Amino acid sequence: LFQDMFLNTLTPKFYVALTGTSSLISGLILIFEWWYFKKYGTSFIEQISLTHISPLLGGADDDESIEYGESGNNNQNSIQAPPQSAECKVWRNPYSLFRGAEYQRYKEVTNLEPLTYYDMNLSAQDHQTFFICEADNGKPEYEIMQLAWRERSPSERIKKAKEALEKNPDCAPAMILLAEEECSTVLEVEKLLRQAYKSAEASFRRSQQQQHHSGNHESLHRRDTNVFIYVRRRLAMCARKLGRLKEAIKMMKDLIKEYPSLNLFNIHENLIECYFETEQYADAQAFLAKYDDITYPKSATICYTAALLKARFVADKFSPDAASKKGLSSAEMAAVEAVHRAVEFNPHVPKYLLEMKPLILPPEHILKRGDSEAISYAFNHLRHWKRVDGALQLLHSTWEGTFRLIPYPLEKGNLFYPYPLCTEAADRELLPSQHDLSVFPKKELPFFILFIAVLCTVTALLALLTHQYPEHMGWVSRQAISWVSAPLGYILDKLEGLLPVMSPLSVKL
Repeated sequence: LFQDMFLNTLTPKFYVALTGTSSLISGLILIFEWWYFKKYGTSFIEQISLTHISPLLGGADDDESIEYGESGNNNQNSIQAPPQSAECKVWRNPYSLFRGAEYQRYKEVTNLEPLTYYDMNLSAQDHQTFFICEADNGKPEYEIMQLAWRERSPSERIKKAKEALEKNPDCAPAMILLAEEECSTVLEVEKLLRQAYKSAEASFRRSQQQQHHSGNHESLHRRDTNVFIYVRRRLAMCARKLGRLKEAIKMMKDLIKEYPSLNLFNIHENLIECYFETEQYADAQAFLAKYDDITYPKSATICYTAALLKARFVADKFSPDAASKKGLSSAEMAAVEAVHRAVEFNPHVPKYLLEMKPLILPPEHILKRGDSEAISYAFNHLRHWKRVDGALQLLHSTWEGTFRLIPYPLEKGNLFYPYPLCTEAADRELLPSQHDLSVFPKKELPFFILFIAVLCTVTALLALLTHQYPEHMGWVSRQAISWVSAPLGYILDKLEGLLPVMSPLSVKL
């Protein structure tokens, strides 16, 4: 009776306000959820549930990290991620451009930032680690350079580098910074790097003779070695960009020969690209045989270079129709398997090679198997694929077949470990905001976004109907509430009937 009296006192305006408010709130939640999903690739409500609610219910598992190496066990049909703990490791991009001569010119033309602050901050940390050591404490030029690497403004970095050169005209790290950021052409970069080379070589020879005297001397020699190698590598890249390919190849081969165990700068990837530019495919094949091994870390350059070299022998005669009718020859099978292997390692590359996605300038750091690595590889190797007749057609016909071999890429891999979960978040930090990030595997809309969208639609429809037909919707609401409350009232009546029956039993006990 009380319930009926309460429902009769509710006016149609109450139902309009109730449904309208519900529609507004659910609409705001939907907008926020959609924005959060587009920015971070996950649902906010789902993330909060997994982070804070699931541990209370005992449903949280420790995150498993993923190693990106290639398994040497050929007896397994699929490879699961080993239980090792590590983040998605970010690597220095061997194809990184010059900031002043290339990145800055792009910004002046397009008015778009080619690099993110996160990417540049990683470079600053690299430079502080490579070019400064503990033995430099008290040296004014190196203390200035320590501050210069940390400056966010390019003009401030250049200003401090010039101050360091005033303190010491032979400060090679200061020359490196000016060459990278102030010079507006590659010719100017090369000219300044040659001056840095003379200073770096003199410091290297001097510290080499004294490296065993003390710990500080050893630290100095390690720093001078890093500076010397970096300058030589960037000079080789200048020669490559200026078309002096033989000189660039010789400089890179000398570096690899002198420092065979140094994989810090991945100079071998630059050398492979130079071999392709000069069409020295036999040299590239012989050189690749050393690095395409289980003991060396894989990369898109290694995997896709192997695929291109095998495709070169069959691509000009390859026909999808003939292959479907007659089957694949052994050479064609080897090429297709190499393409599948490359696509499994980095599934983002084919869309850039096939020009299904626009390219941007590569960042200064890349994530193995991520979109950033794919951009860097395609930016430097697309013309090599175009040069081989039929290579892109072969890639177009076969690359999607890889996904039939790995139907659950986040759980099991075929030749490599499962695709890492962290690439999307890391690539969003490395790549500029104007780039449409490539995500693998393609994510479906989270359940909560769909649920809130349905809730918002239903409440908005109810608000509209209540506004148009207040009397009818009021009657429908009262009927719905009475239908819902009827079972509850029936259960309460039964419980009240059981209480007198149970009370004597409780007294006897």
